[in-house]
Amino acid sequence: MSQRITPVILAAGYGKRMKSTLPKVLHPLAGLPIIHHILRAVRVVTTEPPVVVIGHGADQVRQAIGDGVRFAYQAEQLGTAHALKMAEPLLVGQTDLILVVTGDMPLLTPTTFRRLIALQATNSGPLSLVTLINENSYGFGRILRGPNGQVQGIVEEAQATPEQLAIRELNASVYCFRADWIWDALRRVPLSPKGEYYLTDVVGIAAQDGLNVQALVLEDPQEALGINTRAHLAEAEAIMRQRIISAWMDQGVTFVDPSSTYIEVDVKIGMDTVIYPFTSLRGKTQIGENCRIGPFTLLQDVTVGENCHLVGCALQNQQISPGTSIFPSQGTLFVGGADSRQSLSAISATEDLSPHYE
Repeated sequence: MSQRITPVILAAGYGKRMKSTLPKVLHPLAGLPIIHHILRAVRVVTTEPPVVVIGHGADQVRQAIGDGVRFAYQAEQLGTAHALKMAEPLLVGQTDLILVVTGDMPLLTPTTFRRLIALQATNSGPLSLVTLINENSYGFGRILRGPNGQVQGIVEEAQATPEQLAIRELNASVYCFRADWIWDALRRVPLSPKGEYYLTDVVGIAAQDGLNVQALVLEDPQEALGINTRAHLAEAEAIMRQRIISAWMDQGVTFVDPSSTYIEVDVKIGMDTVIYPFTSLRGKTQIGENCRIGPFTLLQDVTVGENCHLVGCALQNQQISPGTSIFPSQGTLFVGGADSRQSLSAISATEDLSPHYE
């Protein structure tokens, strides 16, 4: 019988450093709220509907996520162990493995989640976790290992000794727990000096009981980037954009200057299309094969047929027929060649060609 695997996403925090009325997990990244990237990734590798633990801005988060998930409510933000405990009524006796990730880590991939689940499936102990090796600690807890290399615990940066602060193996806050073990372990988590219950403490509880804790070291430390500030959001955006562009280049699309191209995750592009600099591709834009797009072009939810040439235009919710050319020249917009030229003022009377941002 196959194991039931349930993802739990911890998304109840305030995100104070974002300095925003919008809950942190709803800030847009590559065209989607941060938490949607995580939901997409975990759904690929799990068998049960996700559970999202909400708190601050709960109604906004519910509305943004919509159907297909279950919600647990954390009325008081008393730490990550307390947050996971809020999911117990939904999950006790209903699943075999629980994949836990925080709601502000959108760069984690299905491959990483799949490897972690596979590691725990062969682990005699009750949990496996993701770690990374990095010179920059990002404020992450340090992984403590015993003389035999076994994981013994996690110490938070604020409580670490100078010797522990020198450790470069960091906790990525991604866990896979055996469901029949975690709920009792959560009740044993002590109150921290900050007045919170840390999920990291269950690692030490398992080790103290002589149980095996496995660690999966990330191949790409960038996956562990958490979004706590606007600077982190910009960093994640750049990484996501690079991933998207690299994937389309592997599919036969040319980007003349990737660094000056903005592209969102749901955009589709046909083979042999060339994207020129200062082009922005947004929403569910779909571009056919053998097109030339840009420079200085913005497409928002636009469907472009094959063999089109679009230069210096901003379009939203348009369908562009195959073989169409649109480019400005001395105040004139050319559509489909010289025989169908129209003035910009005439076009704007019937079509809104100005940029639109949501």
